[in-house]
Amino acid sequence: MAVLRTTTPRLLSSLRPTLRSSIAARSYATVEAEPIRKLGEAMSATQPPVSEKHTSTTHEPNKSENAKVKTFHVYRWSPERPTEKPKMQSYTLDLNKTGPMVLDALIRIKNEVDPTLTFRRSCREGICGSCAMNIDGVNTLACLCRIPTDTKHETRIYPLPHTYVVKDLVPDLTQFYKQYKSIKPYLQRETKSED
Repeated sequence: MAVLRTTTPRLLSSLRPTLRSSIAARSYATVEAEPIRKLGEAMSATQPPVSEKHTSTTHEPNKSENAKVKTFHVYRWSPERPTEKPKMQSYTLDLNKTGPMVLDALIRIKNEVDPTLTFRRSCREGICGSCAMNIDGVNTLACLCRIPTDTKHETRIYPLPHTYVVKDLVPDLTQFYKQYKSIKPYLQRETKSED
């Protein structure tokens, strides 16, 4: 372990110029603490997202007659096109065919409407924190956040604020994991082990 500790700073110092350039090329999302009421409140550090009226709306393929249609506005940005501004993509879904949580809606959008949508998910039980994002101005887990049943209210989904965006709703959690490791969030012995 001592060998690892002494070589790690040297390794990191040699990689710093490379890491800085890759981090600087990423988009940076920030969201105000109050619920989002205006279109331009989610901002990139370099440029704001394109407003909803200038982006396309993707509708559900098969609507039923008694459909409970709800609109979801999702933050989109792709590193394959770094010169394009982040934008808000609108999707309409029938809530009768969708599960009760926002994560269910995102999974349904990815599976049935737009397979290019990118987000993290894992346990679906509110334990792992992979699906953390900003939903209607509140930082929460998509697997624990219920979809508001009021169809007049449009749901807005952004990546976590104050993090670099890797793609769409996927934040770069490198800094978070560095801070998490520094607090040593695991059980530690007070006495030395015998071996």
